[in-house]
Amino acid sequence: MPKKPSPIPSREDILAFIARETKAATEAGAAHPDKIGKREIARAFGIRGDDKILLKKILKELELEGEIQRSRKGLHEKGALPQIVLADITTRDRDGDLIAVPAEWEEDLGPLPRIVIFAPKKPRFGARPGAPAAGIGDRALVRVTPTGETGGPAYSGRVVKLLSRAAKRVLGVFREDPRSGGGRIVPVDKKMRDKEFKVSEADRGEARDGDLVSVETLSRGRLGLPVAKVRERLGSMNSEKAISLIAINTHGIPDLFRPETIEASEHAKPARVEAEGFRREDWRSLPLITIDPPDAKDHDDAVHAAPDDAPDNPEGFIVTVAIADVSWYVRPGGALDREALDRGNSVYFPDRVVPMLPERISNDLCSLRGGEDRPALACRMRIGKDGHKLDHSFHRVMMRSAAKLSYQQAQDAIDGRPDDTTKPLLDEVLRPLWRAHEATKIAREKRSPLDLDLPERKILLKEDGTVDRVLTPPRLDAHKLIEEFMILANVAAAETLEAEKSHLIYRAHDEPSVEKLNALSEFLATIGIKLAKGQVIKPTQFNAILAKVRGTEHENVVNEIVLRTQAQAEYVAENYGHFGLHLRRYAHFTSPIRRYADLIVHRALVRALDLGPGGLPEMGREHLGEIAARISAAERRAMAAERETTDRLIATFLADKIGASFTGRIAGVTPAGLFVKLADTGADGFVPAATLGNDYFRFEEAYHALVGSRSGETYQLGDAVEVRLVEAAPFAGALRFEMLSDGKPRVGRASAIKAKVSRTRAAKTAAKTSRRRQRA
Repeated sequence: MPKKPSPIPSREDILAFIARETKAATEAGAAHPDKIGKREIARAFGIRGDDKILLKKILKELELEGEIQRSRKGLHEKGALPQIVLADITTRDRDGDLIAVPAEWEEDLGPLPRIVIFAPKKPRFGARPGAPAAGIGDRALVRVTPTGETGGPAYSGRVVKLLSRAAKRVLGVFREDPRSGGGRIVPVDKKMRDKEFKVSEADRGEARDGDLVSVETLSRGRLGLPVAKVRERLGSMNSEKAISLIAINTHGIPDLFRPETIEASEHAKPARVEAEGFRREDWRSLPLITIDPPDAKDHDDAVHAAPDDAPDNPEGFIVTVAIADVSWYVRPGGALDREALDRGNSVYFPDRVVPMLPERISNDLCSLRGGEDRPALACRMRIGKDGHKLDHSFHRVMMRSAAKLSYQQAQDAIDGRPDDTTKPLLDEVLRPLWRAHEATKIAREKRSPLDLDLPERKILLKEDGTVDRVLTPPRLDAHKLIEEFMILANVAAAETLEAEKSHLIYRAHDEPSVEKLNALSEFLATIGIKLAKGQVIKPTQFNAILAKVRGTEHENVVNEIVLRTQAQAEYVAENYGHFGLHLRRYAHFTSPIRRYADLIVHRALVRALDLGPGGLPEMGREHLGEIAARISAAERRAMAAERETTDRLIATFLADKIGASFTGRIAGVTPAGLFVKLADTGADGFVPAATLGNDYFRFEEAYHALVGSRSGETYQLGDAVEVRLVEAAPFAGALRFEMLSDGKPRVGRASAIKAKVSRTRAAKTAAKTSRRRQRA
């Protein structure tokens, strides 16, 4: 009997299937394409039995060669864009259509894809009348569809939401010209560092030399500098306030509330136990307490723990997490809601907070102040003695915080140093919390989330707004207790909404990409640690690696590289789990004052559990996916602004220390040079490769090092070094160092790595050639 032909598809057929299914789902208007994995491909091509092993091998080869990418969302083409993209509109094509590119793109994904933007045939439902159309320089959320064309834009798209308009003003530093009475404007934006503007005496306003100002560009003559007019004097560049304003302006962070938002907040009335036909549960006798940083102005979470008397939970606990009921005051579609969505989250700078909600809401009505009645959404969880959650329930309550404590204050009480506030709470409130936390630690260790040692630095300011010092606050058990209880409540929220068949916004974190895992594996091989390529990775394996290097010379470099291997967490409407926390489902529930995602989850719980007014309106997963993309973009915007402000602050702080020597560690290695993080301030500075000794230093990517061609001296990621500060640029937040430490003699190991990389590349090339010959 003739042998039945194998149903195994070719590599080209598999790639075409993945592309076709993704495009079909997009064109059908699905919020998220169905997951495409080995099972779906096997079903489509009729593959059964042992042939699935061969299919798995082909998919792994395609993944290793970079033809496809794997995530918890399934398999997809390398460099394929999600359906909702954060994009920057950069230019127009010959036909006059707008062209956009993804705002975030990794180089290893290939060429930057272009998106041609088409204007909608009719206004989007809910759009404001007269809303401005998108233009060059704008940032927007764009729904994209693959064009399938070659030579032109890879995607077409329509603007879902215009996030920011092109800046019409320029932020810069005024430099006075005594001769003319006017001056020049030096822009603070790095992209405009080579441009300056001329200001006449009549147009300088109250600006003085060295002031940060906002200017309006007027005209450009045929000769000379373009002309500008000072619109607002923001303060001296010696003030930290000015430095945070740079970040606010550069990233388009809304820092002034609209009049209708302020008016809505001022008209808000305190919640009552019974209102709008709904009666809250009265929990005012339960001694919930808040534990926060000492300088916290809003308190949106309170905790309590007590032994569980139920016979089915011996030595167990009842843990309660109560969260400010923001959904009672911020109703869907209202002025407060619209602006909260635009902001996405609060943004924290050393001298100020740019809040998501007005102070009347965030610092008053929704702040769980001690001894005052406040509405809350509470999660009551029964925890076993091994830390396992047995069950949970949600309640809309009226609570009264028994005390407002700082982390250090609570920790001191547990450590035998109670004060007048904590002493009466010690036996009945604090000790039960710590005993419950001891139980949850057992479950956490069993779950084994990613355990990176990442100290956080805090900048303390003087009264004049300049830097006083930079310190690393201790990591207390009080911090870990609150963190673990919040995680438990977040999981409970996601579980409840899934059980109720309710849509929600998840907090998701993808597993590392194959490319990053391969790079990590190659590096670990240089220090004698094996990480097999192609395996399904879990946080436990990362933790085992970190444990092996703890206390060794490799600890810092391995921690840094493992961190860089991780994907970025995001908000999504389609769950794919949280890799770092090692959880199947996770949603942010615990901070609705400062995160819009949490407000959505609160509203979903209110609606799903019939807990009164303020619930989530009818909303499909597609709409939630758009909101998730918007608030993910706002989160990244806030992180960038906070990071840049810190860089500028410390550069200003160190500007008068030119010539001083500092100790630090190499935090980044590029062909152009080394990035060094200082030990005392955490400041990052650059050492150009051309300034390293009397040798030519080549970049060994797999080794994360610069290696001297003749001497073999090696500067590797994580090495402790001493540097001298030679230049500080406060506006750019940049520092330049001179290396004082000699490199380490590692030429043999570096050469071995280089040879290994060459062998790997040669093997891949040979494999590709062999397959081509077989097909031919």
